[in-house]
Amino acid sequence: MFTRSAIFEGTIHKGQEEAFFRMVEERLLPVWKRMPNAQAVRVMRMVDSDPDSPDIAMVQEIDYPTMEAVKEALASPVRLEGRAITDEMMRMFDGRFYHVVYNRIAPK
Repeated sequence: MFTRSAIFEGTIHKGQEEAFFRMVEERLLPVWKRMPNAQAVRVMRMVDSDPDSPDIAMVQEIDYPTMEAVKEALASPVRLEGRAITDEMMRMFDGRFYHVVYNRIAPK
């Protein structure tokens, strides 16, 4: 199993928190669920962290069965739909987002 995560590092503009997460739930989540080969989609809103950790507002994860499935999803037009919405959402955010891909090793 491979999981591709998007990590949103930074802060949401003051007073825009609910609009930010409403956009995620109402507009982005449906697109992410349509990604080719997606087996599960999770979105986590940060509520607490270690004092010395970076500001992480949100983490998104999509599970795929293989690395080839990840690559197919990245080449999909569905990804471009999500990217356009993300670009719009980032107007409410000071920071960046980046992606990492994990290969699950436990539990098996």
